[in-house]
Order: sequence, then C-alpha cells, then structure tokens
Amino acid sequence: MAALPITAEPAALPSLQLSSKYAGLHVDAARTNATLQAACVWGSTPDGGMNRLTCNDDDKSVRDWFISETKKYGCHHKVDEMGNIFAIRPGQNNSLPPIGLGSHLDTQPTGGKYDGILGVVCGIEVLQVLHANNVTTFAPVAVVNWTNEEGARFPPAMLCSGVWGGEFTVAYAQGRQDLEGNTLGEELKRIGYMGTTPASYDANPLLAHFEVHIEQGPILDVARKPVGIVRGVQSIRWYNVEIQGREAHTGTTPMDRRSDALLGAAKMILETNRIVTETEVAPRGGRATIAVINSSPQSINTIAGKVSLGLDIRAPADSDVELIEQQCREAFEIISYKHGLTMTFDNFWNSPALAFDPTMVSCVRQAAAEVGCSIEITSGAGHDSVYTSRKVPTAMVFVRCRDGVSHHPAEFSREEDCAAGAEALLGAYLRYDDYIRRATSTAKI
Repeated sequence: MAALPITAEPAALPSLQLSSKYAGLHVDAARTNATLQAACVWGSTPDGGMNRLTCNDDDKSVRDWFISETKKYGCHHKVDEMGNIFAIRPGQNNSLPPIGLGSHLDTQPTGGKYDGILGVVCGIEVLQVLHANNVTTFAPVAVVNWTNEEGARFPPAMLCSGVWGGEFTVAYAQGRQDLEGNTLGEELKRIGYMGTTPASYDANPLLAHFEVHIEQGPILDVARKPVGIVRGVQSIRWYNVEIQGREAHTGTTPMDRRSDALLGAAKMILETNRIVTETEVAPRGGRATIAVINSSPQSINTIAGKVSLGLDIRAPADSDVELIEQQCREAFEIISYKHGLTMTFDNFWNSPALAFDPTMVSCVRQAAAEVGCSIEITSGAGHDSVYTSRKVPTAMVFVRCRDGVSHHPAEFSREEDCAAGAEALLGAYLRYDDYIRRATSTAKI
C-alpha cells in the first residue's frame, strides 16, 4: 500500500530563530535513553514489548514514577478528573498557561516501548536540560501524560485528551467499560488517580501543545532520516457493523437454505480490502481495515447467526473517508441481500482531518533542520494532539521506527533517533517560548 503523501512545502513563515541565550542547550542522548528504559520497567514483557493497559497496576506504578521524576526538575503537579497528569515547571510569566509537551504512557496489550512513551520521555528530557542549565523560560512548561490514549482497555482512543479538548463529556469517559465491566472512573479511583482538577481546557488551559511520537509508518525509515515534521493528521472514522443471520445445523441445512452471518462477514472483509486497493481512493492513501470480528454462537456444528465487525476507515481527506464509507455500505447491503442477512452500520467515532498550527509547525521545521531533517508527513494515526489542536496551537515531531512497525513488541527506534526527537522538541519548544515572549512584549507596547 502506498505511503501517505508528503505535503508540499507551504509559503515561508517569518523566521523563528532560536535566541542566542539558548544556543548552547542540547539534550543528553544517554540520559534520554536511560529515562526511556526507566519508563518501561512496569509492564515489560519477555518478548521485549509492553503490556501496560490504562489504570492497571503497572500504569499506577509508572504514574507514580512520572510524578517523582518530574518533581526533581522543579515541577508541581495537577491531576484532573480523567487522570491526565500535568507536571508544571514555572516560568518567568506564570500568568500565562504552560506550553504543553505531551503524550501517553499507556500501551497496547502487545505493544512496544516507544509508542507514546517516547513522547513523555522527550518532554522529561526538556525539563532535565532546563534544570541542568538553570534556565527559566518565559512561559511555564508542562509535561503531560494523557490518560488512555490507546483506547485498548477503554475505547475509544484518545479518550481523555478528548475530554480536555471538548469532544467527550466526563460522564461519558468515566463510564467507559473494559471487557470485565470495570469502568474507567472506578479504575481511576482504585489506583488513586482520579484528580480534582476539572478535565477541560477552560478550567486547566495550555498555551500550546507539542508532541513527539514514533512515526508508526515507513517513510522516515525508507528515507533514513531520524525525525520528520508532522503537518497534520488524516481523517479517521470507526464503525460497528452488526450482521444478523439465522442459526442452523451445519449437517442438515442445505447450502442454498442458509443465512450464514459469518460467510457474509467474510465477503464484507474481502470487499472492504478491494475498495481501498482497486478503486479511485487507493492512490490517494485511502485505507480501510476490519480487525475485530466476533461471531456467535461459537459452536462448530451451528451456522453463525450473528457477527459483529469493527471497521476502521482512514484517508488524508474527509471526502475520501466519506466515499469509502458509502462504497462499504453499498457493498455490505448487496452481500446481506444475497445471503438473507440484515445489517446495521453504526459510525461511533469520527476524527476529521486536520492541519496543525503553521507557527508551531514552523518551529518544528526549523528545529528539525538543525538535525538535518526536512521531510514533512501527514500522520496516518490519531494522537492526543488531535484533540489539543481543537483548543490550542499544536504540532508534532515524528521519530523514525524500524520498518515502520508499531503496536507490536518488535517496535524499535534507534537511540540516536530518540535523542534527535528530543533535540527537535527542545528546539521547537524554545522557539515557541521566544515567540510568545516577543508577542507578549509587543502587546504591551
């Protein structure tokens, strides 16, 4: 499948040169990678991966570590009612909200050591650089651990940054259940991380939000570049597809008398793949995947009477997601009719395509240039920055990962690439802090 398109170079923005007083500030590569290893102690698996689901005991332990670690660098902490943790280091002008450096510490059940975790670690490295050099930036800075970004235990994904960004209500998010019926709210209380700070931009604002994340795709690895500039995030929609047939005996029911829901589901999976590989959306980066399938009654000699599918549709443009959805609906209805099935098609989550703030992206672009990188990418995956961008200027740095593999224990980024991601974050953040300093000074004149 073709990679997502690299966006064209935009019209140049005014130069955001790094202040001379910051010119000597650089990350410590060995320290960055040591912090990464420390962050992966809880939930590590024998195959080298991670299994640290939201609000399990390992998640509590890494949260405790995060607070303890960031206290060393002059931070105080806010924990909101969704468990989002803000480690805030004061600035010269504390009437301003902090500039956020955020990502997540939860993982997939068979995840790796870099997805989300690297972004938090790079934020901590920025704190360490400031602390070691006795630097007080103009605005405060906050390293943020967003709760339940993966959505692996409590779907949907990016749930608690979504509450902060106004997409979901607190009641909805706290009421999300795992497979055992535990709610997120109950589990936050159990591990001691349901805070008292309201989970909203209005009650607990940020001034801006930078995020470092592994690319989770092959563009940087193919180009042999350690970091990339993220211009925005593609459109994503998730669906529950329910297929109802008729249970019957496999040995006594003729093939032409069946309403086999599982057979219909299999054909829908094939048709989904055909739509995004053989139609007009294929060269434009359209993607669709059915990775969840549950059938009943799960008896070897009974024809499946009911099947539930989880459908994920993505494309750089909202219009292409809408086209893929339309084509899937039409194809699924034809399959249902041919096999005597009924179907419901529920779109339960939308994340429209977005472009990040031009000034923030320019800060990342100039910082990335200093480590020899200029590749610009549209993210194929959703991130917490999707929801922060609804409220504040936002941008992202991507870090190369081997073969583009993610959500798997084999997920890997080279130590020098992790350090390059932290260096790009430091440079971008300091540029934006200087930008705010100048903007504030001009406003007072």
